[in-house]
Amino acid sequence: MNDELTVLAEAGAAAVVTAMATDLWQETRGAVVALFRPDRRRRAALESQLDGNATLVRQASDPDAARQALFSYWTLELTALLRRDPAVRAALERLAAAVEDAPGGGTRGRVLRQTNTAHGSGTVFAVQQGDQHAYGAKAEWERGVESQG
Repeated sequence: MNDELTVLAEAGAAAVVTAMATDLWQETRGAVVALFRPDRRRRAALESQLDGNATLVRQASDPDAARQALFSYWTLELTALLRRDPAVRAALERLAAAVEDAPGGGTRGRVLRQTNTAHGSGTVFAVQQGDQHAYGAKAEWERGVESQG
């Protein structure tokens, strides 16, 4: 399978596990089941797997860790599906985009933790998922250069 389809399977898996135990879950679950519709034998097991995984995430003391653990499983499932039925590609792209764009979906729905420490006279400039502008520090430095020059 080429890299593009692998990335698509990973994006789909991220969408599935991100939506588990959120308001996006029922819609996402329905979309995943629809991807597997032609495979009737597999569909019942898939629905059970989805429900069981969502329960694991909902009951986990660390839901993000549970989602991370399930990510590989869903990447494998979706990779196998794309190999069997490349026609699901467009639907999987829509699913991944819908979860990413939804309020509380994608990376916006995760809690990110960051610890930054400066020692002595150090300064920490840190940012997650955004831009950082440090005008104050630059202006102080420029004033120091001007007074020495």
